[in-house]
Formats: sequence, C-alpha cells, structure tokens
Amino acid sequence: MAESLVLTDREGSTGIVTINRDEKRNALNEAILYALKEAFCTIAEDSEIRCVIVRGAGKGFSAGIDFTFLADLGLAGGTGPYVRAKIDEGQRIINYIADFHKPVIFALHEFCFGFGLELALTGDFRIARTGTNIGIQETSVGFVPDMGGIARLVELVGPTSTKELLYTSRTVDAEIAREMGLVSAVVPDEMEHALALADEIVKNAPLAVGMAKLLINRYGREELRTYMMLEAMAQTTLMGTKDAGEGIAAKMERRPPRFTGS
Repeated sequence: MAESLVLTDREGSTGIVTINRDEKRNALNEAILYALKEAFCTIAEDSEIRCVIVRGAGKGFSAGIDFTFLADLGLAGGTGPYVRAKIDEGQRIINYIADFHKPVIFALHEFCFGFGLELALTGDFRIARTGTNIGIQETSVGFVPDMGGIARLVELVGPTSTKELLYTSRTVDAEIAREMGLVSAVVPDEMEHALALADEIVKNAPLAVGMAKLLINRYGREELRTYMMLEAMAQTTLMGTKDAGEGIAAKMERRPPRFTGS
C-alpha cells in the first residue's frame, strides 16, 4: 500500500501536518491539495488540537508545483473554462487553510518555492531553518501565482519587493526573507521553534485566539477574494500561450526555456 502523501500527527495540543513526497521534493499536485484539505478538516473536528504546524518531509519543504502533474493534466494550452475550474478548486482549498480557525505555523527548511510558498503564505507564521532558500518563480515558466500569492506577498513585503521577486524569479535566503517580512524567524531548528511557539499559543483561550485570528485576517482584506479572481483570470490567459507550454517542457527536460512572447 502506498504511503500517504500527507501525514498527520500530534504533540500535546498541537497537530502536525507533514507533506510526505520527499522523492519528488514535496512537489505539490491535486492529490496533495485534497489530502491537505482532508487533514485540516479532521483537525477542525478535534477540539483538543489548538494549533497546527505544517512541514515538509525529507530534503526540503516544497519545490513548488509538480510540472509533470501540469503536463499530464493538460493545463498548459487547455481551454479557458477547464483551466479556470482547476484553479478555482485549488483556490478553495488554499482559502480554507488561510481561513482555518486555529493558528497555523509553517516550518520551512532547505527550500520553499513557487506554489509551496503560496501555500506557506496562508499561515499565521512562517519559521525558517537557517540557510533555507525561498522564492516564487512562476514567471520563469510563463505563469503568475494564482493561489493568492501576489496579494499576500504585497501585504507582507510591499509592492516593490513583490515585483522584484516576481519579475526576476530569484530566490532569497532565509535571513533576507526575514528582513523582508516574509518569514517570522530564522533558527537552527525550525520544528523546535515552531513547537515552542505553539506551546505559548495553546495556553490561551482557544475561542479567543480563534476570534482574534478572524478579526486580524478580515482587517483590510475584504478585496482579497476579488483579487484572487483576477489572478485566476490572468493565469487562465497565460495557460493558453506557447510560452507556458515551453516553460513546462523546459522544466521537465531540465533545460533553459526559449520564450518567444507568444
């Protein structure tokens, strides 16, 4: 029997969710998204769990989207309604995690790229191990972030830094990410720090903590869902371009892409 793509465990009052696809650098696909949703739904029903830590198994947190999954699904070059439906499904799961009524901490190590970073941006905190590389590289393959990544990046690091990250597709190390406001702390052991933070959180009244999260997340964010619709529209347009197909092919063939602007 194949091992689960997402594992759940607990330490005291803290639930631990592990993306478990180390052989593919924890690259994210549709199956992992649904497994994450199932894990969070289970935790939602467990009143003894008051905080959640999300981590990646093995070599790093996540390399981002699984390009083999994109190619097999036929998203690049696909029809607008089909692409839009798939993006909408993903956004619903991402928004469920972002709106989760219990605090969520992402523990990052070694690398956190692309869709992996968009996922981590849904958390209340991001704790990074020293030396972790972080980046959002969609433009290097002909796409834009479409899971709320642009809006959440602008909120965290401002428009100028967001443009720099997106226009260049460069990665930054954890210390620079902390200076930008992208991560909360940079530490030798991200899980030790995340568990210590969770221990502080779970000592407080869970309903009050949940209400505080709701109020903070609603402040100034009423337009986020509308903006995510714009992300989906932009991605749907880009998915039909030749550059998007070339970007995926180049990634899978491990070569530089040859973009033509078409």
